[in-house]
Amino acid sequence: MAKNISEKLVDMLVTAGVKRIYAVTGDSLNHVNDAVRRNGKIEWIHVRHEETGAYAAAAEAQLHGKLSCCAGSSGPGHVHLINGLYDAHRSGAPVLAIASTIPSFEMGTKFFQETNTLHLFDDCSYYNELAITPEQFPRMAQAAMQTAISRKGVAVIGLPGDLSAQSQKEDISSIKPYVTSPRVIPSIEEVADIAEILNNSDKITLFCGIGAKDAHAEEVELSRLLHAPVAYTFKSKMEIQYDNPNEVGLTGLLGMPSGYHSIMDADVLVMLGTDFPYENFLPGDKTVIQVDIKAERLGRRVKLARGICGDILSTLKELIPMIRQKEEHHFLDKHLKMYDKVKKNLQEIMEIKGKDSEISPEYTMALVNLLAPADAIFTVDTGMTCVWGARYLEATGKRKMIGSFNHGSMANAMPQAIGAALAFPERQVVALCGDGGLSMLLGDLATIVQYKLPVKVIVFNNRSLGMVKLEMEVAGLPDWETDMYNPDFSRVAMSMGIPGYNVSNPEEVLPTLEKAFKTEGPVLVNVMTDPDALAMPPKVEFSQMTGFAQAMYKLLIDGRIGEIRDTFDSNKRHIKDIF
Repeated sequence: MAKNISEKLVDMLVTAGVKRIYAVTGDSLNHVNDAVRRNGKIEWIHVRHEETGAYAAAAEAQLHGKLSCCAGSSGPGHVHLINGLYDAHRSGAPVLAIASTIPSFEMGTKFFQETNTLHLFDDCSYYNELAITPEQFPRMAQAAMQTAISRKGVAVIGLPGDLSAQSQKEDISSIKPYVTSPRVIPSIEEVADIAEILNNSDKITLFCGIGAKDAHAEEVELSRLLHAPVAYTFKSKMEIQYDNPNEVGLTGLLGMPSGYHSIMDADVLVMLGTDFPYENFLPGDKTVIQVDIKAERLGRRVKLARGICGDILSTLKELIPMIRQKEEHHFLDKHLKMYDKVKKNLQEIMEIKGKDSEISPEYTMALVNLLAPADAIFTVDTGMTCVWGARYLEATGKRKMIGSFNHGSMANAMPQAIGAALAFPERQVVALCGDGGLSMLLGDLATIVQYKLPVKVIVFNNRSLGMVKLEMEVAGLPDWETDMYNPDFSRVAMSMGIPGYNVSNPEEVLPTLEKAFKTEGPVLVNVMTDPDALAMPPKVEFSQMTGFAQAMYKLLIDGRIGEIRDTFDSNKRHIKDIF
């Protein structure tokens, strides 16, 4: 007996190694849902919002590197996938999205819930097609999965509701995707050219991104031979920082002076597997070498002396034998000394606990780092939570951290924690949430309970959109409509079946976090952090200082002098972090 298209789809997903579909069931997805139930080898994860499902699928794919799947029903259902799919695509996560649609015979009539999926998903996918006949669908599904796996991004296949119940007798093409892991190696002449530059240069810095994650040992060896400081992006911190004697921290808006100056002071900067987008933190007048597996990224952020297409592991294995051990190490020593000073300053800031309802977020994050297991998986919300995570979460070689690092969306941490916990049930998953991010997709706390996921949700509750507030002040604008009216997150959690704790006293942070990490199952800890905690970047422009002063002046003439006093009093302790 021929299987219907929904059964065929589920069989193909199982064959491809997909373990679950994140979705909200409904009308056009009902036959797929039923096929999952009858198959028994794949789970249907009932999220409360399709955006959560896309984030969760993307987190799973980023962590294990394999295909994952989410789905949305007609119209609004699959429209809700968009933001999570953008994040997945920009993060290089192989995700298959099933966008079920209205019946095929109603298309083009402005039918109820009609959308054009080909237009809708075109900008956030490598493959985006709509099946119309039963014969098409298996071939298109195979092509979609193959594209997602091989190009490391999103593939979308539109599935009309009526088509999902139809049968298809014979397979023309393959019905499974094939895992591809090609080595991309530059020519020997290109590698030799890089080696010549490095062998004849002093003051060299390595700047590593997530593309260098599989070449940790080779990157450490190259830095040893060159006596080169190693800076890195936030996204690659867990892969690059550990057991790395020459590392000098992050650069960028979340970074540290040591990372920034090691890049700007170098005569030669070697960018390894990073598409770092902030040109203000890259040198415009130095010799820059960039190595990346995606050739289209070469040179689009900074002028290059050499642009090389290759995977970092293979390229460094070819390069290292050509490099001569350098004797001079003054440049490295200078920046390691600066990094020691930065770490000392961060340690001093971390030890300041804050006061009632204005708990230091640095102190809180440092305790999370201390208490979390050596193989913990952290998910971090975009905004101020990223700042504290960048500075106080430490790599061990086993820990992982994911966030919305490329797309920069709010509300990612808790949904990503769902995907991480389902994919790796044996590991502790810690969702580091801002109050703005958590409240945006708050309903999916119920998903954590429904599937008994032992996620620890730590809320950095500063009662505001903290990063936006800072951005407005730097631009010379008084913060406006950035304050948050929040529910009692601990009581919301408890109403859903999650143990919840409010922490307003700094002395309660450590015992409450200890209790949370020792508790089996999910826990939410709502920490009332200092709303005026200031994240100073490693490079402060004059325009930023004048903008901040202008913002304070506007508060003054608006009669908000108390807010000015609070802001300066709260942030005295952060100023030393600039230097």
